[in-house]
Amino acid sequence: MFKLLKTILNVGDTTVKYPFKPYDVCQDFRGKPEYNAEQCIACAACTMACPANALTMNTDAASGERVWALFLGRCIFCGRCEEVCPTRAIRLSEEFELAVFNKQDLFQEAVFQVASCRVCHKPFAPQKSIDYAIALMVQAGMTQEEAQSRRIQFETCPECKRKQSMVHTDRVTLGPHLNQEATK
Repeated sequence: MFKLLKTILNVGDTTVKYPFKPYDVCQDFRGKPEYNAEQCIACAACTMACPANALTMNTDAASGERVWALFLGRCIFCGRCEEVCPTRAIRLSEEFELAVFNKQDLFQEAVFQVASCRVCHKPFAPQKSIDYAIALMVQAGMTQEEAQSRRIQFETCPECKRKQSMVHTDRVTLGPHLNQEATK
């Protein structure tokens, strides 16, 4: 019995004086998501990867804006948003004290401008995503002038690109070509 008491006294304090002393977390701790709107390109990859639907993105075609929103009350701190973000605009911090008096303090929002198609003028992609793609081409070795000349392609919606690349069937006759292959 005395041996057990002696061991307990030699160990000392094993608890952390948490409210009075900051709690040290490990390096890979997954805490509150920190969001950098300047680095974000509004690609919506994080919103698609979020299993708890804590991240949402809504596009308003009338105003030409895309709103990114995070509700920390739904976040399960899984880290999927950090994994899929191509620009490292969102990362999990070491902060874990999220108690608030007002529920609105758990919301974060950012607003992005949406580019309109040069052909049909419908909004289709965030302007920051287009600028990011052009910057990547420059970084890959393309000259600034070459990259800017391709801006027209990036600022055209997929539907208009598809219409532009379609071949009119009244100009193409497939009959003779099909018959030649069948006889061979």
